Amino acid sequence: MNTVKKPRARDLGLPLGGQPGRWNAITDVAGVEVGYCTLIDGDGELEVGKGPVYTGVTAILPRGRSDQPRPVWAGQFDLNGNGELTGSHWIKDAGYFASPICITNTHAVGMAHHATVGWMIDQYRDYYHNYHSWAMPVIAETYDGMLNDICGRHVGESHVLEALESAATGPVAEGNVGGGAGMQTYEFKGGTGTSSRRIEIEGHAYTVAALVQSNFGLRPEFSVCGVPVGKHLTENAILSESTGHETGSIIVVIATDVPMLPIQLQRLAKRGALGIGKTGTYGGHFSGDIMLAFSTANNIFMPPLGADQPRSFNLECINDAHSDQIHEAAVQAVEESVLNAMIAAESVATLKPAGHVLEAIDHDELCRVMRQYGRLSA
Repeated sequence: MNTVKKPRARDLGLPLGGQPGRWNAITDVAGVEVGYCTLIDGDGELEVGKGPVYTGVTAILPRGRSDQPRPVWAGQFDLNGNGELTGSHWIKDAGYFASPICITNTHAVGMAHHATVGWMIDQYRDYYHNYHSWAMPVIAETYDGMLNDICGRHVGESHVLEALESAATGPVAEGNVGGGAGMQTYEFKGGTGTSSRRIEIEGHAYTVAALVQSNFGLRPEFSVCGVPVGKHLTENAILSESTGHETGSIIVVIATDVPMLPIQLQRLAKRGALGIGKTGTYGGHFSGDIMLAFSTANNIFMPPLGADQPRSFNLECINDAHSDQIHEAAVQAVEESVLNAMIAAESVATLKPAGHVLEAIDHDELCRVMRQYGRLSA
């Protein structure tokens, strides 16, 4: 269980809409599990290959440890494609995937892919050893070179496996954890964040939830619940003062138990862009803003090539007339996930540019600005 307790956006009284689930996390969608491996080692000046190391891996198991590699129906959307999400070609073509999702730093994608393939083969030995089956894991990345010796490639196979093996349901740690360890958001310390929403459609209760690896934005853009916070909290805006460009990206994973077809999930993935947009970003050129949505409904088993095949599958899908509730919940969950990542984060010394500190957002100062605009609910 990921039980680290840190302040969250709602703890500060930010006026966020919607009704969260039990843990206000992606794990509120039944069956979804999250695990981490966080690598923090060394300090001082950057020496490529030696450190300092400030990085990690986040693993999401959409169906937990199912008895077989069962697909989840999915849709994918790129607001800005300056990044990587492996497996996306098949998701766009077939509308599903049957693997964990791992999120790490840009230069660790290959290792995460290699290790996750091995984990899948070990987890489902009969499926892969005795039939013509191939593993196509979903691996995503954002850049953490401001805080981490990214070119030293410190993420190893054992670290990816640790994240996968530690995956559990329940509360989810946020901030400087897993793949989010070395990330920045609006020139504050960023990282991993999550949130969920409960909705009801024709007497049926559902959950829509998100997890983000948040690493995007410049300070002047930053907005919280409609308040231009970034124009007030201007100190230590490292990127604005140096490159003038963000050096980040964001991965948005939206999960739901609403029964949805791939085309409906593609539309849902697009709402991830609106969720991050509510925090102020316009989607900078150097940011890979990549969205993935999946549904755990329609839990079927697709036999491997060489095994007996059923003639057809029966799938349920939600009536599009109810889409507005689902879309609104996703936008709310993504927006709050970004804020949770920032509010849980802790300050870290920078490597590029050296000699600075990427400061976590000051909760008191944030509340002061929100209060100034009459937008604090507590």
